[in-house]
Amino acid sequence: MRALTWHGHRDVRVDTVPDPVIEQPDDVIVRITSSGLCGSDLHLYEVLSPFLDPGDVLGHEPMGIVAETGSAVTALSVGDRVVVPFNVSCGNCWTCGQGLQSQCETTQNREMGMGASLFGYTKLYGQVPGGQAEYLRVPFGNSLPIAVPEGPADDRFVYLSDVLPTAYQAVQYADTPQDGTLVVLGLGPIGDMCTRIARRLGVAQVIGVDLVPERLRRAQARGTTALDLRNGDDEVREAVQGLTHGRGADAVIDAVGMEAHGSPLASTGQKLAAVAPSGIGQTLMQNMGADPTTALELAISLVRRGGTVSLSGVYGGSATPLPMLTLFDKQIQLRMGQANVWRWVPELLPLLGDDDPLGVDDFATHRLSLEQAPDAYAMFQEKSDDAVKVLFTPAAS
Repeated sequence: MRALTWHGHRDVRVDTVPDPVIEQPDDVIVRITSSGLCGSDLHLYEVLSPFLDPGDVLGHEPMGIVAETGSAVTALSVGDRVVVPFNVSCGNCWTCGQGLQSQCETTQNREMGMGASLFGYTKLYGQVPGGQAEYLRVPFGNSLPIAVPEGPADDRFVYLSDVLPTAYQAVQYADTPQDGTLVVLGLGPIGDMCTRIARRLGVAQVIGVDLVPERLRRAQARGTTALDLRNGDDEVREAVQGLTHGRGADAVIDAVGMEAHGSPLASTGQKLAAVAPSGIGQTLMQNMGADPTTALELAISLVRRGGTVSLSGVYGGSATPLPMLTLFDKQIQLRMGQANVWRWVPELLPLLGDDDPLGVDDFATHRLSLEQAPDAYAMFQEKSDDAVKVLFTPAAS
């Protein structure tokens, strides 16, 4: 089959690799019909290189058609249409029962000290082959895939793999009062969807912050108050203060994470770790790595005293500093973590009807063939060509 594979820092290629096969009785093989390009994929393209090997298959936002089932699979049949969550979770352990599928005890990566395995996402999370490919082996076929109906285009359902549950969890963790103010930092796919979900759930005032004009216009067109970060942090702070009676936002979602700009020292450290030999780079990231924290620092400055900061943007450096005095003094609550996909599926499915309240049908800005994936990564990394969300269609579809 054809699949997008990692070969080095900013070097991804579409190669011919072996087809996946049934390995366990409850496995299913899914023929991929659509697969998304996520902002987190750019971390593999850039800073998490030490945890990848050449030939690793990327991608964690797939959906498709069941092509083969293991002997123990009873919940699905060949021909069924499914979305594959990015968490590799069993659905039956204690943590899954608590709605913490991202911490699944069956697939936890204990040797790395990390949570549940993820599709297409480094040695830290199991080095499981990903879904930017023509076919994907999916374990736990009776509980992991999300069965969806025939009819609507893939765009209606593919975001159940990651974007929708990640944004929904971020908004739920923010816990903004109905009459309150939510600020979303970063209007890429997750941040943009956060603003849509928050407005759908009735948050009175939703403010989006970014420095890409097209992303600001896109959010503003759906009723979000847009603030241009190119005008500087101070102007953004003043604007939020003016919109909140001088108090600050009730909650802030940091949908940027370690992709933040404006911290040259941390950015240099990330780049050194990314290009260092694998073992040295892993040590740097795990023990000494620090991330740019400009987005997090801005979030802390924008939230009111007693408010909540919800982190959906990924941070990876273990030595990333936090302004503990400010957090303590302002009595700020921090909530964060990988999205627990299945925790939110029952609440999200009713939002995917034909009335399309979240605008998923036209959420993608680019639809490309899998063969064009290397160019798409470069485009998305540079935020060029108005790229917000890219969907790939493998040739086997």
